[in-house]
Amino acid sequence: MIRVLGFCASPRVGNSLFLLNQALESAKARAAELGEEVEIDTCTIRAKKLAGCVMCQGCMQDGICRIKDDFGELQEKWLKADVVIYSVPVYHMGVPAQLKAFLDRLGNSSFGRYKKIFGEDMVTTPRPMKVIGCISQGIHSNSGQENTILQIINSALISGCVPVVGDMWESYVGAGGWTLNDESRNALEKQFAAGEESARVAVVSSRSLAVRAMDLAVLLRNGAKNSPAVMKDPKYIAFKETVND
Repeated sequence: MIRVLGFCASPRVGNSLFLLNQALESAKARAAELGEEVEIDTCTIRAKKLAGCVMCQGCMQDGICRIKDDFGELQEKWLKADVVIYSVPVYHMGVPAQLKAFLDRLGNSSFGRYKKIFGEDMVTTPRPMKVIGCISQGIHSNSGQENTILQIINSALISGCVPVVGDMWESYVGAGGWTLNDESRNALEKQFAAGEESARVAVVSSRSLAVRAMDLAVLLRNGAKNSPAVMKDPKYIAFKETVND
């Protein structure tokens, strides 16, 4: 069973959710192709109360954040997932404040969860090896999508997770889209239905990201030699060459 969490990091319902749903449907389809069971769950920061970390270090004792708000609900879903796909709007060249608060508190509380095992010698978090992917969309093509995605990738790296990207011609670091200066909440959905090329790229790259996330989750769980359905994809030829050595 591969557990996938779709994490909508938009304070409103609109373009980010549209792209996330495209990715989750793609993840489900890829699981079927690979003969894998998949469980899809979702969460959102919309209407959630998420205060910023105050570095009280209470969570360092047991992994439980001392701030009483909606963080714990989101953290529980995140901890259960094998794959987390974020869909994030660009806010001032980066992630929304609510998501930044969640990531800060998630990272700090991870230390405390394993302190009893590692003691005071623990200098970094253990490796949960979750597959992390990110979709980002903004109002135009240079509004900060790559910077936003890199914030998620950096968070994944320091948390001991494995970031994943889609196919390179669509996006180098994740999946990205833009709304051609249309500020409406369903801009990408309308543009995709109308055949707009930029919206098509956003959808295709979101779907591709989910495919690669599922592939990587299967490889991490089963190993390359036990994942023939993944390894037959020509995109893994370079990896296959090293596995066969």
